[in-house]
Amino acid sequence: MYSVLLKRPAYALPRFYKLTRNERRFSLNSITDALRVQSGIFRIISESAPVECLQKFVINVHDVTGLPWWATIVCTTFFLRSTVTVPLALYQNFVMAKVQNAQAELIELSKELKREVAVAVKLYDWDQKTAAYNFKRSLKKQWKALIERDNCHPAKASLLIWFQLPLWVCFSVALRNLAYQLPHSHVNAELVHHDLSVEGFGWIVNLTQVDPYFVLPLSFGLINLTIIEIQAASRRGSPSKFQRFVLNFFRGVTIVMVPVAAGVPSCITLYWTTSSLYGFVQNLVLMSPKLKRWCRIPKTPNDIDKPYSHVIKGIKNKFVVSKIS
Repeated sequence: MYSVLLKRPAYALPRFYKLTRNERRFSLNSITDALRVQSGIFRIISESAPVECLQKFVINVHDVTGLPWWATIVCTTFFLRSTVTVPLALYQNFVMAKVQNAQAELIELSKELKREVAVAVKLYDWDQKTAAYNFKRSLKKQWKALIERDNCHPAKASLLIWFQLPLWVCFSVALRNLAYQLPHSHVNAELVHHDLSVEGFGWIVNLTQVDPYFVLPLSFGLINLTIIEIQAASRRGSPSKFQRFVLNFFRGVTIVMVPVAAGVPSCITLYWTTSSLYGFVQNLVLMSPKLKRWCRIPKTPNDIDKPYSHVIKGIKNKFVVSKIS
């Protein structure tokens, strides 16, 4: 028995790693093979109800419309983002505009509170600690009153990420299931897998395989980096330390996601790239002051009259500074 194991041929080793005596080589196949593993959190998500619904939904879109699979994925991505992401993005902008106006109003109220506290210090002989405590408590009450008046708790602005991120994950897993015939292999799963393998486009004929020329992964990374730079250039003034940390963090995540996108089936990368392209256009459109007024998003002190010129100028200045340095 042991002699048989020792004579086991090299091709019988697992595909995750190609091992020699003191060497372990990583390849993009390891990412693809790792995605096939149905265990732990991957299995829970793969067999979850949201993933199953999205999986059935995209199959129905393909069957009803008669579109090839690449067009089905693109159209489904546009539909999901238009019906889920865009309304929530508009609501986020609406809430944040009210919060900014409330903050501007709070600044004026804080000046009045400082005067009142100064009077109270003289009348009641408060020390510095008591005065600071009463000022902070009164300011907190005023802020709470403004938030309740305008119904704009900052937590409501986070609804977008709480819906967008799970949707992105669930639809990615749904496409993964279709590409790998998961969570259960049966006749219908084999038919869908076959259609995905022949209904590609251009240089990607088989959507169950990785992009052979890495066009989609690189496009995915460049689009996301462009979105990050546009958002950074659209702000007024210099970014804070925390804002710079967040920007660098997302830049790093974007760069890390490029090799991941290069190791997953093309149907998933197509979805990621299409979703990012939609987000790029969405961010540009939502910067329009006319659209904001049409959507009844309140004007704020931080609004820029010509946001597109401001972004172009910011990017040019950054390019010039980086070139000089």
